[in-house]
Amino acid sequence: MKSRIFKKCLITGITGSGGSYLAEHIKKKDKKIKITGTTRKKIKDVNKNLKKISEIKNLNLLNYKKVLNLLKEFKPDVIYHIASYADVRKSFFSPVKVINNNNRITLNLLEAVRKLKINPLIIICSSSEVYGNVNRQNQPIKENQLMNPVSPYAVSKSFQDLLSQVYQKSYSLRIIITRMFSYTNGRRYNLFQSSFVKQIVDIEKGKRKVLLHGNLNSFRSIIDIEDAMEAYWLTAKRGRIGEIYNIGGNKSISVGSILKYLISISKKNINTKLDKKLIRPRDINIQIPSSSKFRRHTSWKPRVSLKTSLQKLLKKERNLK
Repeated sequence: MKSRIFKKCLITGITGSGGSYLAEHIKKKDKKIKITGTTRKKIKDVNKNLKKISEIKNLNLLNYKKVLNLLKEFKPDVIYHIASYADVRKSFFSPVKVINNNNRITLNLLEAVRKLKINPLIIICSSSEVYGNVNRQNQPIKENQLMNPVSPYAVSKSFQDLLSQVYQKSYSLRIIITRMFSYTNGRRYNLFQSSFVKQIVDIEKGKRKVLLHGNLNSFRSIIDIEDAMEAYWLTAKRGRIGEIYNIGGNKSISVGSILKYLISISKKNINTKLDKKLIRPRDINIQIPSSSKFRRHTSWKPRVSLKTSLQKLLKKERNLK
């Protein structure tokens, strides 16, 4: 299909790890596009580079009137809804806060679009967490796999996902849903890859002695941050309205194998220890995605190998120290 052209892009949660990477990637792909993003941070605390490439609005998406006014004023032609409380493990300890927030901000956004009768393309950034634990005979996981969330966070993403389907089918909003599997993210230390890398660099610098880890037996599909952001961009440019897309790598690998590889490229001997506080009450055993529909519709494919991606992650963290 012919690629869409956008003049104004709204990113909810732009100062979060995923939102900030996405804003930077979009600006690289299209220097002319005007980007506005929402944050609950104080503007003075926002990264200077992010301020240069986008306009940041201090706006709590729980405030429906403010969401309505922002959309009325800015009139975006594409919206990436990426804002959410996204810490899976912590969601077990604050389920009401996480579920209320993630559900209401999505409802406010979609209802504001409906009430204003504007017609932006809306990318709902859902998650592979909605699938939960899937039997091996049903893997690779396809988009028609039933949702089976195992965490409060995953329940909230399932609600966002289902609500968006209703708004697309019932109110004809131009919505595409992405269910992203894991990707490397050097700006978010509550992800296992980033946590491992940070601790390794701290050990190399003599700031700590032991690397703490949680469950090493979970198998996940992981892609590089740049491949993930390109996938989001191509969703908007080429994705089909009303579709749900899995986005993930070609295979799955255990968390333990990732840790083993990172240790093998470290500069010091790394001692590890299980920290029971890092174990989720319930975890996902294995997820192998089928991204064939997304690749077919958008011509996307991951270009950065997992080893290269982990090397990049470690190099970046060393440069921060």
